[in-house]
Amino acid sequence: MAETTIRVGAPLVTLINVFTVDPKDQERLVKLWQEGTDEVMRQLPGFISANVHRSLDGTQVINYAQWESVDAFTSSLRNPDVSSYFERLAQIGTPDPVLCEVVSVHHI
Repeated sequence: MAETTIRVGAPLVTLINVFTVDPKDQERLVKLWQEGTDEVMRQLPGFISANVHRSLDGTQVINYAQWESVDAFTSSLRNPDVSSYFERLAQIGTPDPVLCEVVSVHHI
């Protein structure tokens, strides 16, 4: 079972997607994200993990997801189930996705 790995040089790509949301809709967006991840994203080739966070002020929901490669992530976007899922998320909040690589990790 693959788990979230935050390590410089790890052979993966990270998607950080910050959704801005009305505070009254934050919990609905969190639940939809969790359902979609379990029902759609986890089944896709190259998917590694997703971690859903919510801001304490209620205005944002953040997904920290990892994929085996940029190709695996971009291939997922061509899946009609993924497109439908992302459209449902965008009806609740405004997405701002960024693909990243880890360049530094710091610990005590």
